Amino acid sequence: MKVAIIGPESTGKTALAEQLAARFHAPWVPEYAREYVSSLHRPYTRDDVEAIARRQIEQEREYAGWPTGRHVFFDTDLIVTKVWFAYCYRSVPPFVEERLATRFFDLYLLCAPDLPWQYDPVREHGDDRDFFFAWYRHEVEALGTPCAIITGQGEERLRKAVEAIDN
Repeated sequence: MKVAIIGPESTGKTALAEQLAARFHAPWVPEYAREYVSSLHRPYTRDDVEAIARRQIEQEREYAGWPTGRHVFFDTDLIVTKVWFAYCYRSVPPFVEERLATRFFDLYLLCAPDLPWQYDPVREHGDDRDFFFAWYRHEVEALGTPCAIITGQGEERLRKAVEAIDN
């Protein structure tokens, strides 16, 4: 099962990806955008977001033949990148839409913005988390891929994610 963990900034996606990987003895793929943007010594550009999207697609392709019955967890996916293109640049490259249409993931875990926002140099929209949550939810629903909303804190959040995966 290929699982994407998405949600607004500071909703525990990375922690959840790590916890789920440990729980299911499975690999997890870190968020490439965080690594990329934190290494820049300038503001990111549309070309940077496009490079991030292309690398995300490469990461997905690395798991294209993943065996049935085994899990892999992705800390974010192209839905977040698509929204970022639309929000920041008012257009989405066709290759992003085309890749999303392949429905690579078996399940989305959409993390609710019910955790306290924590400052981080690569985070930009602490006051807009509900707005982005609704947008991500709309995008997942449009794909038709199963999705579970993950709420709660600590062990409760992990338990809800495990239940969603098991069901």
